[in-house]
Amino acid sequence: MSNRQVRSNLTLLAAAISGLLPFGAAAQETAASADGQIQEVLVTAQRRVAPESKTPVAMSVISGAQLARAGLDRPSDLAARLPGVYLNGAADGLRITIRGVSNADATDKGEPSAAFMLDGVYIARPHSQNGDFLDVDRVEVLRGPQGTLYGRNTTAGVVNVISNAPGKTLEGAVGAELGTFGARKADGMLNVPVNDALALRAAVSVKRRDSLLRNAQGTPHELGLDRDDRSARLSAKLDFNADASLLLRYDRTVQHDNNDVIVPDTNFYTGIETGNPVWRGTSTKESLTNAFVPPNAVPEQGHSRRDAQGLSAQLSWNLGPATLHYLGSRRQFDHDFLVNYYYRIVPGFALGVRQYFEGAYDQDSHELRIATKDTGSVSAQAGVYWFREDMTQLATFRDLEPIGLPPYYVFPTGPVVSKSRAVFGQATWRVLDTLRLTAGARTTRDDKSRVGATNLQFGPVFNPATDLALPNAARLETSKTTWRLGIDADLNPTTLVYGVLATGYKSGGFNDGCLADSSALGVACPAPVAESALVYRPETLKSVELGLKTRFWANRASLNLAAYQYDYTNLQLSGVEMENGVPRYVTRNAGVASVNGLEIEAAVKPIASARLSSTLAFTDAHYVDYTPDGLHSWAGYKLDRAPSATLTLGYEQGFAVGGGTLTAGVFSRTARAYTIGVPSQLLRYRIPGRTETDLSLGYQQHGAPWSLLLRVRNLQDKVEPVNIDSFGMTVPSEPRTVSLRMDYRF
Repeated sequence: MSNRQVRSNLTLLAAAISGLLPFGAAAQETAASADGQIQEVLVTAQRRVAPESKTPVAMSVISGAQLARAGLDRPSDLAARLPGVYLNGAADGLRITIRGVSNADATDKGEPSAAFMLDGVYIARPHSQNGDFLDVDRVEVLRGPQGTLYGRNTTAGVVNVISNAPGKTLEGAVGAELGTFGARKADGMLNVPVNDALALRAAVSVKRRDSLLRNAQGTPHELGLDRDDRSARLSAKLDFNADASLLLRYDRTVQHDNNDVIVPDTNFYTGIETGNPVWRGTSTKESLTNAFVPPNAVPEQGHSRRDAQGLSAQLSWNLGPATLHYLGSRRQFDHDFLVNYYYRIVPGFALGVRQYFEGAYDQDSHELRIATKDTGSVSAQAGVYWFREDMTQLATFRDLEPIGLPPYYVFPTGPVVSKSRAVFGQATWRVLDTLRLTAGARTTRDDKSRVGATNLQFGPVFNPATDLALPNAARLETSKTTWRLGIDADLNPTTLVYGVLATGYKSGGFNDGCLADSSALGVACPAPVAESALVYRPETLKSVELGLKTRFWANRASLNLAAYQYDYTNLQLSGVEMENGVPRYVTRNAGVASVNGLEIEAAVKPIASARLSSTLAFTDAHYVDYTPDGLHSWAGYKLDRAPSATLTLGYEQGFAVGGGTLTAGVFSRTARAYTIGVPSQLLRYRIPGRTETDLSLGYQQHGAPWSLLLRVRNLQDKVEPVNIDSFGMTVPSEPRTVSLRMDYRF
């Protein structure tokens, strides 16, 4: 970043702070409370129940009620509401970017940089992370490395979706929704206390929507960005006695949609063949139109089926001075699809390629943790963690004959096994009633192995007499100790300041290929590669963060500040490269990056029936040392999805109308330009700055069990790329949508 840019950002930063300070901030909340104060939120960010305003972690909390009011149906919808965070629904799964720290490899050998969790259970595969929100209590988003209490792959942070647990009240709810693009949704919940010890809860949801894309390829096929989702969850909570309880959850989500969610990057850019893409600024209709007519093949009707299900058990046992916690889970995920690629092989020329895919993923995890009571001068927690994931995949590519490949380019893979074991602990010493010191550490050992092949086939079934198999075989063991040191103090009963020094770790992995004297699927390695090319190293991050959380004006206003600095080493960046005449998906370490930033969250309740909220994030995230091809330096270039400044403003107010309350809301997000880089092609796509606004209007009759809600999302009706891959395939954002919802509670 140039000195001029730094001075500009600092000037804007100073102006923004002076403008926001009168408003205050806090975690996101419901619109109004009867006494006009901002309601406190209880969170579990540090694996203990505590008020958000007393938790020394940079975090945002979105309640289930807020999700429903805003029409945020799944994790990829959250990005606009969070400072310094992007959650994008890419073609290959959910992509999480927090403070410029991200990941592009969603394959069997890739690992995310941010952990996605459902009720505290780590969900490994990005393909299975973007399911519908179903009967959610809240979503906690922790920014910054969380390696001590949450483990590996939390370099960027943690997204934890927490569902409602069974309660002691007999209650239920049903809802129905209609919207543009043929959107229709129905959901329901029922909570039944069977007796004093046992409570049951069930929730279901069905959502459908037509495609958001327009087909101009000359085929009758439907395209993607559609929805056909069915979700269900069953929960049971059993209180054995006053000291011990067991919470069981079973959930399943089946998504039948279309994986043809892409358009060519030329919909948004010109000059790609020169290596310098230039924004076109086309209409929304043109941007969402796939007019690519393959010169070599006829597209087929695309499809996708994702089936994710899981069972978890959460046991808590009060032992007196400490509580024992166990969390165990088994999850399964099956995915099959057919997708039609826009597959650019040289600048200015692309092929049509069909990919058929089927994969099966099983994961098991167990954590045993003991935590002392939070009453003495020292409180502590410690535990052990075990994780295993087994994967098998079969990916088949067609129509690559123009680049010299046979009719079938096939990747049989499996088993791929990923194992992780960890021991961790963290303790807090209350030096004074108002001063606390915290130290924690976690040692993690990862073991990954992969067996598979790259097959060049002349038919759909491998024939040893005519076809060639290139083994993919590797195994990697890595270990790392991450740690956290913190200090926090109460300046007064409503003001907390804190400082944290923490580290994060993402495990290493391997690319396609094999070492000398190895074999896979019964085939000896015919073309060994060097270990340095086969294996990439773990990604590490060291963070320094200072923060403040305060409430004032009789608890009607609040302010959260977080300033941070990262040293980010061995970034793992991925893309397609040609190796020995065949395309390979390759991950390489990217040297060193630097990330600095400031985040401000503000909220104020000027009157009891209104709430004004705002967030402001400044981010300076750039490469310090990175040469993608060994010749061209990207030092000084921005990291992906890291705009230098992002501002959100929201206002909601209730009005007494006709024996009820009419609540009107507006939420707007403005971001400066950012980039999406494709290092393997030396391309950097600049996404211009933009503003996106959502509106809502709801009515609740006093004492009535029903309510109505009208929502408009993306009022400006502008779209942008949310992901661009090595071939130029671009996933666009969603256009303007309108929906009307009715809810009935009993």
